[in-house]
Amino acid sequence: MSSILLEKIDGIGKITLNRPKAYNSFNREMALSFQAALDECEKDDTIRAIFITGAGKAFCAGQDLKEVTTPELNPGFKTILDEHCNPLVMRLRNILKPIVCAVNGVAAGAGANFALACDIVLAHEKVSFIQAFSGIGLVPDSGGSFILPRLVGFQKAMGLTMLGDKLGATEAERLGMIYKVFSLEEFEEQSWKIVQKISKMPTQGLAYTKLLFNQSLTNNLEDQLELEGKYQILASETEDYQEGVSAFIEKRRPNFKGK
Repeated sequence: MSSILLEKIDGIGKITLNRPKAYNSFNREMALSFQAALDECEKDDTIRAIFITGAGKAFCAGQDLKEVTTPELNPGFKTILDEHCNPLVMRLRNILKPIVCAVNGVAAGAGANFALACDIVLAHEKVSFIQAFSGIGLVPDSGGSFILPRLVGFQKAMGLTMLGDKLGATEAERLGMIYKVFSLEEFEEQSWKIVQKISKMPTQGLAYTKLLFNQSLTNNLEDQLELEGKYQILASETEDYQEGVSAFIEKRRPNFKGK
């Protein structure tokens, strides 16, 4: 079976991490297949939102340690970072379509950081997030040292990373690390409702919003205000803006086309 499943469902590209017996940990084949699935979603104009989840009990346990400890399989950490992890994180941040991540089980190490690189992160109440790197003498990668402090603050990020504490989904939501937690029973249905909703929203405006938030991580206020003006003008020239205004005036539900 493929380690990555891609389904196209009513304008949504659903990507499932599919190595459940290995807790969806990444080997080279899976990392490259994940990148290819994201590329397919990016270039397909019929896909207006991307949904990422895992098969089985785990979301993703990070790097497959069996691969790195088997000499004939080990690609080396430089290759893992340069060709697997870093390109994945950059794709997640740079694809100009909203990406919803439904964390269905434990997310550890790089697996946690892949989730946090998505635009909207959802989880159920039994999920845990673990910065597992320090437990084996490594440092956070896959954008963890950049994204995590910006989500939860410097002190909390340092503690979670250095101590490798397990963080439950409810606490992760309270800290602002993820968007929303659902009960285990509601998780699948409610997560899908969110991606369905966002897939029918003004796609181009959401793309400009994603670009704005990406730039806000390094911009000063003056530069950010200038960028807001640039993208607001571009957004005002879209068909979806015209439809949104017309629907508001006519007191009806808008029918956005993503153009």
